[in-house]
Amino acid sequence: MNNPLLQPFDTAPFSKLLNEHYLPAIQNLIQATKAEIDAITSNPEVPTFQNTVDALERTGLQLDRATSIFFNLNSAETNDELQQIAQKVSPLLSEFGNDILLNEILFKRVRQVYEARKTLKLSPEQQMLLEKQYNGFARNGANLREEDKKTLRKIDADLSKLKLTFGENVLAETNAFQMHISNEADLSGLPEGAKEAAALEASEKGKDGWLITLDYPSYIPFMMYADNRDLRKKLALAFGSKGFHNDKLDNQQNVLQIVNLRHQRAKLLGYASHAHFVLEERMAETPQKVQSFLQELLEKAKPAAQKEFDELAAFAKERDGIEKLQKWDGTYYAEKLKQQRFDLDDEKLKPYFELKNVINGVFTVAEKLYGLQFNEVQDIEKYHPDVKTYRVTDTEDILVAIFYADFHPRAGKRGGAWMTSYKPQQIKNGVNERPHVSIVCNFTKPTASKPSLLTFNEVTTLFHEFGHALHGMLANTTYKGLSGTNVYWDFVELPSQILENWCYEKETLELFAMHYETGEVIPMELIEKIKASATFHEGMQTLRQLSFGMLDMSWHGSDPSHIKNVKAFEKASFSGTQLYPDTPENCMSTSFSHIFQGGYSAGYYSYKWAEVLDADAFAYFKEEGIFNEKIADKFKRYVLSQGGTQDPMELYVKFRGKKPNPEALLKRAGLL
Repeated sequence: MNNPLLQPFDTAPFSKLLNEHYLPAIQNLIQATKAEIDAITSNPEVPTFQNTVDALERTGLQLDRATSIFFNLNSAETNDELQQIAQKVSPLLSEFGNDILLNEILFKRVRQVYEARKTLKLSPEQQMLLEKQYNGFARNGANLREEDKKTLRKIDADLSKLKLTFGENVLAETNAFQMHISNEADLSGLPEGAKEAAALEASEKGKDGWLITLDYPSYIPFMMYADNRDLRKKLALAFGSKGFHNDKLDNQQNVLQIVNLRHQRAKLLGYASHAHFVLEERMAETPQKVQSFLQELLEKAKPAAQKEFDELAAFAKERDGIEKLQKWDGTYYAEKLKQQRFDLDDEKLKPYFELKNVINGVFTVAEKLYGLQFNEVQDIEKYHPDVKTYRVTDTEDILVAIFYADFHPRAGKRGGAWMTSYKPQQIKNGVNERPHVSIVCNFTKPTASKPSLLTFNEVTTLFHEFGHALHGMLANTTYKGLSGTNVYWDFVELPSQILENWCYEKETLELFAMHYETGEVIPMELIEKIKASATFHEGMQTLRQLSFGMLDMSWHGSDPSHIKNVKAFEKASFSGTQLYPDTPENCMSTSFSHIFQGGYSAGYYSYKWAEVLDADAFAYFKEEGIFNEKIADKFKRYVLSQGGTQDPMELYVKFRGKKPNPEALLKRAGLL
């Protein structure tokens, strides 16, 4: 009982946690949750909403909290030992999840309540919980024969391990590559800040000179500014070939096994494909709808993308005699063309985007829209010194949420940016338990002479993840399973993507974009240039996103058993969206963590889907004023606080007064 995960705790007890605590705690809490479920199934009374559905929803809270701490650390602060524990924990949890979903007595009780639902006078939220529970059983094998249930368990256990291995391989490949540069001439074109960061990276690794890595804050500036084309090529090939080296970190077989197991699972459950299974509980509903949605956008975007690409190729040829534009040229020449066309350079902008100020800026936006106050505190435990902790309160100083923020890359942290949670919001025994929410990013680190200065892209990333965080923080539902971001996956990106829009507005930028040395507010002319350049290469950007969505649907929309060669299959999928020549050494699928490790399988299209929603919703704010309290209150009341308690389209229409119009997106993107 000395295990901190088995004691009562409010905020995560990071300082007390040792690696040896996780496995025994999770094993112990699985048994405790089984006892809670046994109490429901052995109840002699007739099944009711309270004694079955509500009771089931309240089980396993301590287990959920322990596993969320464990898996969050395995993403943000992992090590070899933690990864080995994850390989043991994942199948255990998968098996336990199946123990619940395949428990016949439990399902029978839930089904009895479900069949009597019309006579029960349930609230809309209770109806949604009942439906979600019933579908959870029915969609995950409760009606299968015993033999098929065994097969399902085996598939789920294998999948949980394969997804972990996929992610571990990508992280190991990212950490393994270093481009060591000893001749300063090879850094020609690189801004001073990026050179200083590369020198810091080298000195931290005990090397002279400069180190370029595959972490975004190192990789992107090099691809954007370095004049040395051969080194850009070397870096791009390393980045694009993660998990594709036919060695022990190779992910090709993992990809094939994952898609085949997902397909077998879907067929076992009576679905035509994994995409059919997934999309049944999405706004999009069917693979056909997703395909036609992507196709419609492709028809609008492709002519614009081709025109932009041809202009870029002509520009590179005229400027430097580049005969054939390659992938490692794209970002470099796009930045040069953007500088020429708009007289705008990320390096001119970065001094106005000191991380500390941008954080204060996003807090001020949340205060103006939703009345939130963020107070940094030191009495909440952290898992790493880089992490910042805040108490979030409302206008009456009542606690709304605990907020963790972790901004810089390090060896134990996977790439990218994400929002997650350590404690869900729910109303329990009449008490509204407030959530503990976290965002994790990989932004440019401070150096000896400069604080952390963000690119504009990093600014929008921070606003994006903070939009997800607001969805978690402002949750106000009775049940944890319907709270915050527990919504249809193609609705979950609306709160994050809409917040990015504020980054382009003068009213917002003047709140936080101050020069880190002089304190000067960002000049109006730079704001105008940011707005003017917002749709630069939008055709190519849209085509890129569509290509990822189409690749995802190719992997998951039909029987993959005939696929023998990952690269050849991917190449065929990309053929309709391809602009650059193919690079034989590279393969995207082997490091496409969103769909093979994260939760975006058959769901990558949702970024574009949510863009339709966010463009339409932000047009409403623009009509009334971007800090209009009435519109902000409607967005909070009908979107941010409601979680998954109602159908997302119904919530959207309550907020907006009508269904979304895709024209708002096409107009914003300059594609109309």
